[in-house]
Amino acid sequence: MNEINASADGDKQQTTDPRILRDLAIGWARRAHHLIVSELSRIDNLSASVTFKSSEVDPVTVVDRAVEELVTSLIAEQRPGDGLIGEEGAHRESSTSVHWVVDPIDGTVNFLYGVPMYAVSIAAAVDGTPVAGVVLNAATGELYSAATGCGAFVTGANDRLRRLRCNEVSDTGHALVATGFSYDSALRGRQAEMLARMLPRVRDIRRMGSAALDLCQVACGRVDAYYEHALNGWDFAAGIVIARESGARVVAPTLDSRSADGELIWAAAETVADDFGALLERCGAVARVQSAE
Repeated sequence: MNEINASADGDKQQTTDPRILRDLAIGWARRAHHLIVSELSRIDNLSASVTFKSSEVDPVTVVDRAVEELVTSLIAEQRPGDGLIGEEGAHRESSTSVHWVVDPIDGTVNFLYGVPMYAVSIAAAVDGTPVAGVVLNAATGELYSAATGCGAFVTGANDRLRRLRCNEVSDTGHALVATGFSYDSALRGRQAEMLARMLPRVRDIRRMGSAALDLCQVACGRVDAYYEHALNGWDFAAGIVIARESGARVVAPTLDSRSADGELIWAAAETVADDFGALLERCGAVARVQSAE
């Protein structure tokens, strides 16, 4: 029996099956969620733990770092040969074909302000292509998950599992569109110009503050489309799997994309995707958006 278990464990450490990778990520995301809740219960002043990254409006908290440390240690324990890319600096080369892409808290500004849209995001990529993704809204307990070819699902706080399908809106004029903005003030100005051109041509705009959750909102039909520039790979790696498996069309940079590259990512219900892509063209949103041209 022990030999059989050892063999099964070894297979699990080597497999590239998206379903198994997804299930591992679900377990790690739940552990991370418990840690976030625990840390919030003991920290009196979260703002006192803040440091800054790219600018003074790009914060990271002690909780971000603690969550990344937890998840990366779990990955090292259960998938020791896999590579790792973490937002807060964790990095390990892969001796397998699998890399894990971790954003410990996507939506840190929301987290600081108590806006209930911040998430643990974990993706597995095989040969550079994301094949499994988990995004857990740590404020609400909603857990979104997907594996390539297996569909996308959400588990609510009541543990009820529901399959996700994006909306079937067919007119961009009726599309509710999510977007986000850079931490770079000059780049935000260019994004605002694009937004001004788009706003009269869609139903309305939503800005939620978490790219990972924006993609999940496309998947569950709370918005019809989403676009944003200048993201890092860890911002969207898990979310694009979930959006695609819900039936949305997703156009995204490669996982080595960094915010300074200024590349566009977008997702839309397949029924409106051609028209939405054309709208992005008309609004000047397809080209890279960078601070220094």
